[in-house]
Amino acid sequence: MNPNIIIRNETHDDVPAISEVTIAAFKTLEISNHTEQFIIEALRAAKALTVSLVAEMDGRVIGHIAFSPVIISDNTPNWYGLGPVSVLPEHQRQGIGKALIKEGLSRLKDMNAQGCCLVGHPDYYGKFGFKNMSGLVLEGVPPEVFFALSFDGHTPRGAVAFHEGFKADGQKGDSFCSRITRR
Repeated sequence: MNPNIIIRNETHDDVPAISEVTIAAFKTLEISNHTEQFIIEALRAAKALTVSLVAEMDGRVIGHIAFSPVIISDNTPNWYGLGPVSVLPEHQRQGIGKALIKEGLSRLKDMNAQGCCLVGHPDYYGKFGFKNMSGLVLEGVPPEVFFALSFDGHTPRGAVAFHEGFKADGQKGDSFCSRITRR
């Protein structure tokens, strides 16, 4: 990764750039309904962005990652959902997303989080230790794209519910979790 890239907390001034980065990053993805920017806005409005980091290079935001609380039906506390994570297309495959994920997970651990889960691609997220956990499900999402990472060795059991902000789409319609099932 370029040594001139800084990973830091988002600021109010970063909000328009985060939206632009998110739109650009998801523009060509078939699994996307291109509503990820609305999800981030909804999480921010609900004060549910527990960790929200940007990657900055030469004073320009080129990447973003969000983490928000999830609820697990077995009442396991302090679990979080990762996503969306976005990097401008011209800066992808340069380790920026990896750096955002590693820093975000580190910050969650520093907050005594117990774990993190996400919907994503197996080949990519397995590199960070995420895996399918038997007994932990996200209803309506195929198990092969739902992953979790326990920080304390405890594996929760039950259904995971992401924050309501993940249903945001800028209008009435599909939610993020239902889109991933159509891939």
